[in-house]
Amino acid sequence: MLQVSKILAGGHGLAPVLLKRAATVQLDWDVRQKSRFDCTDSQGRHLGVFLPRGTVVRGGDVLVAEDGSLVKVIAAPQPVLVITHCTQHGTPFDLTRAAYHLGNRHVAIELKPDHLKIEPDHVLADMLRAMHLIVRAEEGAFEPEGGAYSAGGHSHGPSHAHSHAHAPAVGPLAQGAYGDDGHDHTH
Repeated sequence: MLQVSKILAGGHGLAPVLLKRAATVQLDWDVRQKSRFDCTDSQGRHLGVFLPRGTVVRGGDVLVAEDGSLVKVIAAPQPVLVITHCTQHGTPFDLTRAAYHLGNRHVAIELKPDHLKIEPDHVLADMLRAMHLIVRAEEGAFEPEGGAYSAGGHSHGPSHAHSHAHAPAVGPLAQGAYGDDGHDHTH
């Protein structure tokens, strides 16, 4: 078994030619949300993956094996429910309401501008249909949001940083009391 203990988010920093030559492995969401798992890559090698606890593997990430070889992760097609708004009885805002209700139930959800995706659940599907949303069962990759506080979070492409300017704080919240009056974060 070939051990893997390193991951490069989105293959960041690797030359395209290396990604093209890399072995691949197709993993569904149930496996990719674990930090320890076994799998077999496209070259038939048995991989033992041991990533830091809490690591979430995304489609496009690259695993680095102990021998230095690269394995590109592909989000495997799996059963999903695709939720869209009803153009006859609703508005696109209905998707925002649905995301709120699903999030309230701590459901893993993939957010897209024109639809939502969740793992199959007949109770949730009935709730969404009662909200006049269209729910269809499909096979497809599932990349749910990582959450605001997740280490890996949801990637929007190459890493970048930006800051948010805030109005100057007064009183105990003044600059210096709890740090700067602005903050930075990356994703």
